[in-house]
Amino acid sequence: METSTLPLEQLRYPVGRFEIPPLYRSALIKPAMAAIEALPAQLRAAVASLSDEQLDTPYRPGGWTLRQVVHHLADSHLNAVSRFRLALTEDRPLIKAYEESSWAYLHDARWADPELSIQLLEALHQRWTLLMRSFSMEEWHRSFQHPQRGEVYLFQAVGMYAWHGEHHVAHITSLTERMGW
Repeated sequence: METSTLPLEQLRYPVGRFEIPPLYRSALIKPAMAAIEALPAQLRAAVASLSDEQLDTPYRPGGWTLRQVVHHLADSHLNAVSRFRLALTEDRPLIKAYEESSWAYLHDARWADPELSIQLLEALHQRWTLLMRSFSMEEWHRSFQHPQRGEVYLFQAVGMYAWHGEHHVAHITSLTERMGW
């Protein structure tokens, strides 16, 4: 199906929007950690057969290229791990937001081989899941203060970042399906 015939909301959120869980539930934590652990392999598979021309195709009109999406995941998840570590070592730290769109237009995000960010995500996600597996109930209830979102608990953040990976892999796979690549 051609991109222009799909509603913008479906192009922007191919797996739907994330809903923040209000309460801790271990039934949500385990699959979220598994999704984070699996993301690098899923991302590699999603871009494995794509040419440079395909990687430089936006996933929707006005959206980032597939290459930028891959590099964005690395940028975002680097920030995520830092936020988790801050929440574990400080009392409700105020974290710094960053200009995702501006980062996506930096030279490396526009032109670097996606494999660089996939390799970074592999090591990062291994460390991250190792850390999360050690969490007590109290640690899942640690939080950070986001300048726009307010207080975010780690049990909420793990689900958000699991969704984030799925969301962006779906940007790639849905475009490849629509284009018949």
